[in-house]
Amino acid sequence: MPAARATLRPRDISRLLTAAGREADRREASPPPQPKKSDLPTRLLVSAVGIPLGFLVVWSGGWVLLLTLLFLAVVGTHEVLGFARARGVQPFAALALPAAGLLLLSTILSGGTVQGWSYPALGIVTGSALLALAAAVFLRGPEGNPLAAAAVTVLAPLYVAVPLAFGWFLRHHPAADWSAPGWAGTGLVLLPIIATWLGDTTAYFGGRAMGRRKLLPSVSPAKTVEGAFCGLGGAVAGALLVVGVFFPLMGGAEPLSLGAAAVLGLIIGAVAQVGDLAESALKREAGIKDSGSILPGHGGVLDRFDAILFTLPLTWLLLPFFLANGL
Repeated sequence: MPAARATLRPRDISRLLTAAGREADRREASPPPQPKKSDLPTRLLVSAVGIPLGFLVVWSGGWVLLLTLLFLAVVGTHEVLGFARARGVQPFAALALPAAGLLLLSTILSGGTVQGWSYPALGIVTGSALLALAAAVFLRGPEGNPLAAAAVTVLAPLYVAVPLAFGWFLRHHPAADWSAPGWAGTGLVLLPIIATWLGDTTAYFGGRAMGRRKLLPSVSPAKTVEGAFCGLGGAVAGALLVVGVFFPLMGGAEPLSLGAAAVLGLIIGAVAQVGDLAESALKREAGIKDSGSILPGHGGVLDRFDAILFTLPLTWLLLPFFLANGL
């Protein structure tokens, strides 16, 4: 039996023409899409205010630096809790945020020794974990993901607060005993910060200009191998800038040779990229672009300090090796 042929009746043609006319009218009435407004002016403005302010905070040291570190620790911890909430896990901010402050203070009061840090930190971590687990079980039941809630409650302050304390140790490092008060310690803090941020900047622009091969597309699709190598070069340049320019300008001898600064900058650049990728993985899992919005044009605290959380402790740990060997 031959297949029936589809035919268009006059009524069907009329309906199609009417629908097409309505769509054309809708498109004419709708305003054309506007290009996305660049946030570059906002980024530059925040940087123009934030960089001198941050320099002043580090140079001041003492209570000014301590209160700033506490603020960053609490806000950064809150942002990590937001990652978990985006995935349906409900950690306990009432435990995690005070724990962030206590961990920062206990780390600073320890003087950078394992013996001085271990007992108070162990108490804070264990207490927070047990309280979070108990609260999750009794208040939410098994359906409330008690294990995940307790784990994030403990991990968030550990991830953010403890590394920030090493900014205090660098600022008040025993090697910073020359020149006008505050300058040497400021330089030791600036060393990982400038190396990290300059490495990040050169990685971004180098990747845009020359990037061909993806570095780790499952975590950060925009990062490239070529950009990563540019970032290493930028980190070395940042370390050389601090040691070769900042320290002499402040009236003291360099605590490190230029060769040691280059090696340290290279290590900082590599570890900084690991820290950057770590936060990218957390944001990608949570399905969010920025960790927060406290820094207009930049995002949250973690968006600016993700790599710093890795490079501050690294610099403090490596510095004695370079100093002891006269490098």
